[in-house]
Amino acid sequence: MTILVTGGAGFIGSNFVLDWLAQSQESVVNVDKLTYAGNLANLASLQGNPGHIFVQGDIGDRALIEKLLKQHQVRAVVNFAAESHVDRSIHGPGEFIQTNIVGTFGLLEAVRAHVNGLSDTDKAAFRFLHVSTDEVYGSLSPDAAAFTEQHRYEPNSPYSASKAASDHLVRAYHHTYGLPVLTTNCSNNYGPYHFPEKLIPLMIVNALAGKPLPVYGDGMQIRDWLYVKDHCSAIRRVLEAGRLGETYNVGGWNEKPNIEIVRTIASLLDGLRPRADGKSYAEQISYVTDRLGHDRRYAIDARKIERELGWKPAETFESGIRKTVQWYLDNQEWVAQVQSGSYRDWIAQQYQG
Repeated sequence: MTILVTGGAGFIGSNFVLDWLAQSQESVVNVDKLTYAGNLANLASLQGNPGHIFVQGDIGDRALIEKLLKQHQVRAVVNFAAESHVDRSIHGPGEFIQTNIVGTFGLLEAVRAHVNGLSDTDKAAFRFLHVSTDEVYGSLSPDAAAFTEQHRYEPNSPYSASKAASDHLVRAYHHTYGLPVLTTNCSNNYGPYHFPEKLIPLMIVNALAGKPLPVYGDGMQIRDWLYVKDHCSAIRRVLEAGRLGETYNVGGWNEKPNIEIVRTIASLLDGLRPRADGKSYAEQISYVTDRLGHDRRYAIDARKIERELGWKPAETFESGIRKTVQWYLDNQEWVAQVQSGSYRDWIAQQYQG
């Protein structure tokens, strides 16, 4: 038996594939469109591993997905494939609509056709796990209770609106067609292989390059931070034992304002890779104009997944952020390839033909 992972060359997807194959004998068919954020170098350690089958393709390509599902006797789909950067969605929302809504629709249609052709036993065992975000819930006031699974959807950016739409499609396919779906809504992930346009890797990379550390507005936007490997373990647990049709919020219990995140990174780098002039990296912090429609606070209430499935994060923010900073220090070549765009050459070198 095999699972199919979409978006498995991206940040969270590649971490999931690596962790899955390190802990399971079950093969992975990895489908990724390889947009700018898809990086096969993340999966270089799997080269030659017969348990990892990579296919460059679009989740909206129904014929391709149906072929892979049947050919590899897939028993579960984990859908990470998404355009996910808020700033990019503000400047160019079209791709977010196409991938996150239209693409998810195509994927659901392919899976529905496949499941309808299975035996009753295989149909009962099949799972479709859709990975989503806490941003679909909108913004919280400073004293509001954290997002639960019953919180009303109030997306405020083209990105979060497109993810909300995909969540609704997944729910509808369960209630209308009986598709065996599960949905997870996670908080902000961080960790290895994070594309350096996002807050934490951007601060690390800019600090080491002697560049400004740009902080939006007053830096007091609050997010809950989840170490990516904890997120991967939560998805494995939901896939294994989650109740069909249910949503599970996945969080790290780490609410932090952005400016605290930046100062923590600066402090860690002061100790691990001091500046040549002996000054603190915190001197590079620079406040910039806030982005349009910037949500003030997100917070995840992750008690349901702990209560029902026994999952909770293994990492504290302090342990996770130290591991993350150290990973970027140890993998400067990966960072350089991403910044130069040369990581795309890896596809031609390793997957020609």
